[in-house]
Amino acid sequence: MRFGFLFNEVLTGLRRNVTMTVAMIITTAIAIGLFGGGLLVISLAKNSKAIYLDRVETQIFLTEDLSASDTDCSSDICKGLRDEIEKRSDIKSVRFVNREDAYADAEKRLPQFRDLMKDVSKDAFPASFIVKLKNPETHADFDESFVGKPGVKGVLNQKDLIDRLFAVLNSLRDAAFMIALVQAVGAVLLIANMVQVAAYTRRTEVGIMRLVGATRWYTQLPFLLEAVIAALAGVALAVIGLIVARVTILNGALEQFIQANLIAPITYGDVFLASIQMAALGILLAGVTAYVTLRLYVRR
Repeated sequence: MRFGFLFNEVLTGLRRNVTMTVAMIITTAIAIGLFGGGLLVISLAKNSKAIYLDRVETQIFLTEDLSASDTDCSSDICKGLRDEIEKRSDIKSVRFVNREDAYADAEKRLPQFRDLMKDVSKDAFPASFIVKLKNPETHADFDESFVGKPGVKGVLNQKDLIDRLFAVLNSLRDAAFMIALVQAVGAVLLIANMVQVAAYTRRTEVGIMRLVGATRWYTQLPFLLEAVIAALAGVALAVIGLIVARVTILNGALEQFIQANLIAPITYGDVFLASIQMAALGILLAGVTAYVTLRLYVRR
């Protein structure tokens, strides 16, 4: 195979259809970029969720009379609850927090509201057991086993709150993928149109090559490569866009949250892994579309 001739044919085709090529590159860049953005959101959610799951605690609030009368968990009801918790095999740790400790902990966690806390009675804070499970994902069974027990006012598991938080990130991911799908349809139509126009423009040259013995694959390969190269150019733009987004948005605007260990950072490793998948999708999208178009449009 004459690679010099093949390379020249590809460049010629791209120059002849420069407007359509640019349109395809931009459309592909948007579609693949949104796909890559969705991948980064998945990575962000996964790594951030790991941070929160390590901190997740289940809080068993005690009734008003128990909170008021028992400051060191010495009553039979409180000791019975603690013994029942500690005997479970799914428990990592447990600690008792009385009203005084709960009030002090609230002041420590919310220093910006310290002035308002002075107007809040300590009686508003119930005593509780703060429990860490070995596997926070299995909290439902633990929660159900203590709801309604004597001395228990209620059970709060932070895992439910975290799930609601990450449901927002999952919605952003799904939205990015849906828009990417719509853009991908546009990219497919542009690729198909680009290949048809290129094949029609060079129909005489292709006919002569077939007459002198060139195989169908050899005559169609330049069109296939044109589509793939244009798609890769779009992927390159999309990757650059992701890098810029990582610096300015994901790790720029969110820097304070990252430093506070509230969310996980997006690393260049995450961008690299996303880029590999983006390139694979771009090549597959362009290659398959061009091949199918050629099989349907160029029948001889």
